[in-house]
Amino acid sequence: MDDFNKQHGGERVILVSVAVQMLEDLDAEEFNLLAQSAGAVILEHLHVQRIKPDAKLFIGSGKAEEIATLAEELEADLVILDHALTPAQARNLENIIHCRVVDRTELILDIFAQRARTYEGKLQVELAQLQHMSSRLIRSHGTLDSQKGGIGLRGPGETMLETDRRLLRIRMGQLKAKIEKVRQTRMQGRVARQKAAVPTVSLVGYTNAGKSTLFNILANSNVYAANQLFATLDPTLRRLNWDGIGNLVLADTVGFVRNLSHSLVESFKATLEETVEANLLLHVIDSSSPDMLEQIEAVEKVLTEIGADVPILRVYNKIDSSGEQAKIIYKAQHQPDRVYVSAHTQQGLDLLRQAVHECLMGNIQSFEVCLKPAYGKLRNQFYELNVIQSENYDDQGNLHLHVIMAPSKLEQLIKQAHLPIEELLGERASLFQKTLEEFEIKD
Repeated sequence: MDDFNKQHGGERVILVSVAVQMLEDLDAEEFNLLAQSAGAVILEHLHVQRIKPDAKLFIGSGKAEEIATLAEELEADLVILDHALTPAQARNLENIIHCRVVDRTELILDIFAQRARTYEGKLQVELAQLQHMSSRLIRSHGTLDSQKGGIGLRGPGETMLETDRRLLRIRMGQLKAKIEKVRQTRMQGRVARQKAAVPTVSLVGYTNAGKSTLFNILANSNVYAANQLFATLDPTLRRLNWDGIGNLVLADTVGFVRNLSHSLVESFKATLEETVEANLLLHVIDSSSPDMLEQIEAVEKVLTEIGADVPILRVYNKIDSSGEQAKIIYKAQHQPDRVYVSAHTQQGLDLLRQAVHECLMGNIQSFEVCLKPAYGKLRNQFYELNVIQSENYDDQGNLHLHVIMAPSKLEQLIKQAHLPIEELLGERASLFQKTLEEFEIKD
């Protein structure tokens, strides 16, 4: 068997960006960052133009020979192409270049394997790797499988392939069962939160848009954050107390990239379920990126693919680099559409908290609440929500509170306390009285 078919884990690489007219344009700079995130030492970055992919080699025989010469001169261990290759294309390129050839999907899988920290993350990475490997088994046994007439060669070659495929199927079945158990556990947690009326806000966005930095600030957490692609792979959940809302679960998820293969999305569906089941999505966007619109489209494409029909608030991050002002843009009264912030300098974070509050609870209003001495528990709840603007006592010992909060949340607290709403709010109680519908019954 050829030596280059063995897995050396080499890091001296040649990158090949291929611009194909009939396929989606990919960002060469992002490709470079992906390779760096995988720990590659980049020797050369080639740019190839084609009208359509070559069926045999994807890049054509002339360019393949050119890369082979360059790889020999630079003593490269690996050649990475910024497109998905068929098993035959990868095998044919390796035969010409005489070193390992990796496509975009394998590169992303390698980064995932390095970043997975939790039990669930490692399961999902292994499943994705095995699914990708299952279609490429012929590469590792090519010398046996390619024999057509040798007695004693063809049979064992096929048997080895079938054995490997069977073992892969068994292992993938085991992984899917384990991931399903994790999914069921996660689902039980979601059901418990729903019963307790604890909303979930999930951060999604293009990789390196600043999700984890923003998450750390909002949740007062220490999730790993760095200026690199896929710095965060495993989902992270934190329960926190949000002014005016109360208990809330904030979730940080894996970042997306363009041209993310369907198999990768399928493998990470258990993680992305936190996105599907959320009450609100914060779509974090790098407002300083020249490819901002393409990145937004890539994220929304994946959200559509996983069936995430959830209200979305766009958070335009990194305004310290883009020069934008911190602000909220509304699509209708009390319906925020986008917020401009900087997680790095913490500009606009109060506006973000206000926008999340309005998205989850509706419009914020001012109320005068009169509480008898026996209603101290409700007063404590107002303090926990941090909605009290002022308070004073009257001659009868009643406490008058000036609160600013969403009417729906105020109504929820009063009903849970089983207190008379007219007594607490006076004339403002009419805001919560439902109009009775009149029905005319005819024979």
